[in-house]
Amino acid sequence: MKKLLLGLGLAAVFGLVQAQSSVTVYGILDAGYIGSNYKGTGTSTTNKQTTSAFGSSAETPSRLGLQGSEDLGGGTSAFFTVETGLIPTGSTASTWNNRQSFVGIKQAGIGQVAVGTQYTPIFNAIVLTDPGKANDVVGSVLFPSSPQAWGNSGTAPYAQPTSSAGTSDAFTVRTSNTLTATTDNFNGLVGTAMYTLNNQNSTQTDATTGGTNNASGYGFGVNYTYQKLLLSANYQSLKSQQTGTLTNPTPALWTGSTGGVNTQDNQTYIAGTYDFGILKAYAGWINRKATDTINSGYYASRSAQQIGVRGFWTPTIESWASIGNGAVKTYGTGQPTYNFTGYQLGSNYYLSKRTNLYAIFGSTQTSTIDVSANSYALGIKHTF
Repeated sequence: MKKLLLGLGLAAVFGLVQAQSSVTVYGILDAGYIGSNYKGTGTSTTNKQTTSAFGSSAETPSRLGLQGSEDLGGGTSAFFTVETGLIPTGSTASTWNNRQSFVGIKQAGIGQVAVGTQYTPIFNAIVLTDPGKANDVVGSVLFPSSPQAWGNSGTAPYAQPTSSAGTSDAFTVRTSNTLTATTDNFNGLVGTAMYTLNNQNSTQTDATTGGTNNASGYGFGVNYTYQKLLLSANYQSLKSQQTGTLTNPTPALWTGSTGGVNTQDNQTYIAGTYDFGILKAYAGWINRKATDTINSGYYASRSAQQIGVRGFWTPTIESWASIGNGAVKTYGTGQPTYNFTGYQLGSNYYLSKRTNLYAIFGSTQTSTIDVSANSYALGIKHTF
């Protein structure tokens, strides 16, 4: 009898905890065949590369995550997310790859705040306004990816955005040590803000050395939805400074999530969508400029614009297309401007709400320096 009462008591307590809090395991596994053709002209030679492999994460990066929330009463709740990237086709076991890790508090009717490694306002807007939904095949000028397939190397998923998992050529994807605030939806208007503070160490041992690579910044974004129209405006500014380094730095768009050492990295994204029913139209403009904090005559800038469409032709067949162009200018007026174009075609066939087959083709060309790449992927994606 005592055991029965104890068991009922534990069951009641467990049920109460379950009612007040919840934890969800979720993830995506994306794998298939990936190929690419790349041609790049250097100063004295022409480089060509063709890849063919069973790879992963062409349409959506594979991942595994935990999400949880707890009702604190009075419309207040606590929440968390922990998410790691996965490499289902790698030759070695997948290691921890922090995509998101944050904890926060939400108040119904006002909004929420969170602290940890999180996506930036521009990336969250890109997912909503890029016809390809930020996939990892070349062709999108808003979310450019490497034209070379990582294949079965096991070191990184296919078409990892150029330079690192935290950045792309066009903008910074995520930042660590970040505080974010997001409002509730007020008559179609949602605002976001972020503040990043990394590696605070100003110790200087002499005139040229000392201190760590201090990185800090802020950003904000506004999304407005009215019936079938969505408008988005976003800005983020990140600064990476070596406190003891007084020599000329090397600002670059492709070095680290904040654009290099001793660099002020400003990023802007403006976009909109309109749902016509069978098709949704997309348009976006993005700009990034990394400037030397010691000598403003040294800089690297990239801007691009893109249009596209996406829609369902049948209840199970979805397709999209995008085309765009842009330019890159580096280190002042004496350096050449690199003009580039890109386009992408893709389609999904949904076997269920959680499983789909996909086919994607993308192409990019840089006319001034004669660099071009084509990439294609056929695969299956399962969401759980």
